[in-house]
Amino acid sequence: MLVDRAGLPLSVGISAANTHDRQGLEPLVRGIAPIRSRRGPRRQPGGRRPGKLHADNGYDYRDLRRRLRARGITPRIARRRIESSDRHGRHHWVAERTVSWLNGFYRLHRRHERKAEHFPAFIGIAAALIRHRHITK
Repeated sequence: MLVDRAGLPLSVGISAANTHDRQGLEPLVRGIAPIRSRRGPRRQPGGRRPGKLHADNGYDYRDLRRRLRARGITPRIARRRIESSDRHGRHHWVAERTVSWLNGFYRLHRRHERKAEHFPAFIGIAAALIRHRHITK
């Protein structure tokens, strides 16, 4: 899941438990909807994309950094064996808080549905509700 600074979900994806995080980042970045704004430079047709992506050292791969830079996103990823992930903790807790908000929804906390295709739909509904709650505050 990719979130913005406020913890609002930008892109949500589901993968098997035994897949590496590296494989899921690219589809999540492609799934970010354009951010529309009247101010600021346009970074993609029809909108803007986030300027930076913060991640822990599990995403420290050259090809991921290269792909993010090609999309105009500055990678802020802790380097393995060089930097500690602690510096990224001030950004990481926002994503963890959003996961906690998703766990607050009854059908997502434990998977109650028999059909697997219902689960992504409920995650999409939960993400929309989180955004709606933020807007109506």
